[in-house]
Amino acid sequence: QIQLVESGGGSVQAGGSLRLSCAVSGDIHGVFCVGWFRQVPGKEREGLVAIESLGRIRYEPSIKGRFTISKDSAKDIFYLQMNSLKPEDTAMYYCSADRRVSVCRDSDYDGAALEYGYWGQGTQVTVST
Repeated sequence: QIQLVESGGGSVQAGGSLRLSCAVSGDIHGVFCVGWFRQVPGKEREGLVAIESLGRIRYEPSIKGRFTISKDSAKDIFYLQMNSLKPEDTAMYYCSADRRVSVCRDSDYDGAALEYGYWGQGTQVTVST
């Protein structure tokens, strides 16, 4: 089993920044793909970015340039740095993991949510005007 724990969410004004963390633990050997998603009530989960174990990264075009994923391999923590936040970025943010690298390469960023096998509990981000 793999456990994922997100943290770092909170409330921020538009234009501000937040850094989310995703701590991965458990049987992490062979985890080849980690992703970040967000969801607002009543809407489908939205895929944001995916990172492969060897470092290849794919960003959903609408957030590229504002959001950056990184990882601390020594601590098994994945970060999502979010800059220039907008009110429409308000959502619950989730990290996810899977042992298949193909999940990271799914061109359907949102549909990939159905493929990930492991999820964290989420962390709320609220951006006010």
